[in-house]
Amino acid sequence: MTTLAEILPDRIGFGTAPMGNMFRAIPDEEATATLDAAWDQGIRYYDTAPLYGAGLAEIRLGELLSSKPRDEYVLSTKVGRVILDEVETGSGDLGEKGDLFAAGRPNKILHEWTADATERSIEGSLKRLGVDRLDIVWVHDVAQDFHGDQWLSKLEEARTGAFRVLARLRSEGVIKAWGLGVNRTEPIELTLALDEPKPDGFLLAGRYTLLDHEHALQRLLPMAQERGVGMVVGGPYSSGILAGGAHFEYQAAPPEIIERVKRIKEIADRSDVSLKAAAVQFSLAHPMSAAVIPGATRPDRIAEDLAALHEQIPAGFWHDLRAADLVSPQAPLPGGA
Repeated sequence: MTTLAEILPDRIGFGTAPMGNMFRAIPDEEATATLDAAWDQGIRYYDTAPLYGAGLAEIRLGELLSSKPRDEYVLSTKVGRVILDEVETGSGDLGEKGDLFAAGRPNKILHEWTADATERSIEGSLKRLGVDRLDIVWVHDVAQDFHGDQWLSKLEEARTGAFRVLARLRSEGVIKAWGLGVNRTEPIELTLALDEPKPDGFLLAGRYTLLDHEHALQRLLPMAQERGVGMVVGGPYSSGILAGGAHFEYQAAPPEIIERVKRIKEIADRSDVSLKAAAVQFSLAHPMSAAVIPGATRPDRIAEDLAALHEQIPAGFWHDLRAADLVSPQAPLPGGA
């Protein structure tokens, strides 16, 4: 089985959720400039999804990638949502995420993880992206945050539908890898426990960050390590709060999170460490972390993310975080600190 580390070109990629007008309407020229900056500064792994602005992120990303040599980058998208031509007349169904992409395209979204919907989702993504193939496909959001008590039935729908389609496409060489792309650990744990089909990895958003990693360390990551299944870390800045923003879990950060970030920043300032560097490098320190995919909405953020990846952080900073009970005793720290 090919590992994610063997497929991905670098340890940092670009997450395109913001390109779908997440939180706000981003002018086309700003989106284009940001994507151009990512390419020009060497980013060669791009992750997207039909959900992001009802196809808007894929369209914008496609405008960049369709003019680039296909062998020079790695591309992943997701299945579970089919973008329809008709206009959505209701509020949509994004579970806890509410109106996260209210400024996206108005197209109606079919939320379905069956075999037929998976094939249709891939076909639509290829068309919007303007490419002839995908490298990695994630099964998107079969978890509690979107489906509440019904999430297990959605996971079963995916097991008998999307999982089997993607396993077949991998065996045929159409895609290189597949897995789950979720904001919760439990769906991945249940999938890793299956005899078949077997995923190659998973994209875990927001659950292996400086602010939230205890739960992933308890069960999921030991299982992944035992099975040799890699992780792409999504949302390393916890929706922006670790990058100077005000959001956590896609909503306004609560007081306890603001206070925790303040404590981390105080230690970072004493060690002359940027909060972004601490967030990125912590998420990559686990041996199962193959890459991290921060998102961005402005060109200058790309340079910041790359600088964060390479910033020299003294071991004492990590020791101070641990002494302050701000990182788990079980969490691997950068450089073996």
